[in-house]
Amino acid sequence: MMTNVKEQERDELHKAIWNIANDLRGSVDGWDFKQYVLGIMFYRYISENITNYINADERAAGNDGFDYAELSDEQAEEARADMVKTKGFFILPSRLFCNVRKSAKNNDNLNETLEKVFKAIEGSAQGTDSEDDFKGLFDDIDVNSNKLGATVTKRNEKLVKLLDGIGDMKLGNYQDNTIDAFGDAYEFLMGMYASNAGKSGGEYYTPQEVSELLTRLTIVGKTEVNKVYDPACGSGSLLLKFAKVLGKDKVRQGFFGQEINLTTYNLCRINMFLHDIDFDKFNIANEDTLISPQHWDDEPFEAIVSNPPYSIKWAGDSNPLLINDTRFAPAGILAPKSYADLAFIMHSLSWLATNGTAAIVCFPGIFYRGGAEQKIRKYLIDNNFIDCIIQLPSNLFFGTSISTCIMVLKKSKTTNDVLFIDASAECVKVTNNNKLTDANIENILKIFTERKDVDYTAKVVDNSVIGTENDYNLSVSTYVQKQDTREKIDIYELNKQIDEIVAREDVLRSEIKKIIEEI
Repeated sequence: MMTNVKEQERDELHKAIWNIANDLRGSVDGWDFKQYVLGIMFYRYISENITNYINADERAAGNDGFDYAELSDEQAEEARADMVKTKGFFILPSRLFCNVRKSAKNNDNLNETLEKVFKAIEGSAQGTDSEDDFKGLFDDIDVNSNKLGATVTKRNEKLVKLLDGIGDMKLGNYQDNTIDAFGDAYEFLMGMYASNAGKSGGEYYTPQEVSELLTRLTIVGKTEVNKVYDPACGSGSLLLKFAKVLGKDKVRQGFFGQEINLTTYNLCRINMFLHDIDFDKFNIANEDTLISPQHWDDEPFEAIVSNPPYSIKWAGDSNPLLINDTRFAPAGILAPKSYADLAFIMHSLSWLATNGTAAIVCFPGIFYRGGAEQKIRKYLIDNNFIDCIIQLPSNLFFGTSISTCIMVLKKSKTTNDVLFIDASAECVKVTNNNKLTDANIENILKIFTERKDVDYTAKVVDNSVIGTENDYNLSVSTYVQKQDTREKIDIYELNKQIDEIVAREDVLRSEIKKIIEEI
């Protein structure tokens, strides 16, 4: 029953987002629209979050009819210091979402009002522990952009529609845990635009089912981890899967990630708040992970998950400092300048805890190409860091039909071998894409956990065989035989049948000849 209620709420939410999209269609491009919707949703969320927090406190103290939204700004100022310390931010009552929305239709300066509100929210964290989590958070929601309209009046009309559309969304009562509605809305938007935006969407979005599989691979046998990390975290969906699968309190020291794209970095921080991760429980950085990693003081990590960009260029050996970098030096060679894939692998391995597991989505080329990549594979195999390679189905990711793989890394293995799993058939077809079902995920995890040979599906291969017999090739197809589904034919039996047919044909010919002669 509860599931039905949840699904009904989710459907209503998705319809509301579609309606806003239709209202703004043509004026705001998909990806930009997503930023506006998420930004205003975030504004509503933190407004209600702080209001509910203060109201609950006051009502618990016996002040039954108290409502923070109705206080004067002067009265509210008294709570500022305490709120910044507890929540990481502060909003005056006049600047709360509900109050700005109330007067929006009659506010000729709505765009200026919103700009001031956003600056004030960011400013409230300035000089405090939460500053890094709030700084520049609203930068992508440009309320003065021509994308919203050519004139201030037209822009404000769109902003009123956004405020009303988001204000009317049924986001439930926080106490009922339907706060997930924010996360669901976020994921719906990401999926909606990733599927429409082709490759550019794929850069930002890892399908939820793949996130689920990666997360669960890293926590086999565990009910909690110290902290999780993603070196190319995008909008944070992989990190946040841990909050869903384990529970956010079971990630004891929090969520860490780095993202090079400024817009996506902002979305990631917003996403953390939307999923109710407190400011002191996440640390997301905006820099190039390979050249300028920002979490030296936080590593090692017990769980690392990532879907790094495939085959991007990087500095490689043109930067003389990198070969001595403690992340890359152990392999004795750097990933090629044209393919940074194995640089992400080496970085992740370096920051992985001794009792940890990393699960990383990989482009298949890195498993069989020669040169520097082969030498890095040799280092990984000879030092027994690779636990498992999983071949995924094709067409899982938006914007690419490639059959990607997952590499699972561990530093404290008990056996000197690698498990190869061919999971290319573990999917169902949905429109043009393939999708992992719950049953597919469970089946892959079962094979991963049992670590046994399974005909045509899984093979445990000794490291020495990978090295000496296969030149450190890590392609699943090298070790897991494909089932031959062709019909088997007994050539002797077939020849016997042909001889019988020829003999019968000769008899028929002679009989036909006799009949013709008699005629």
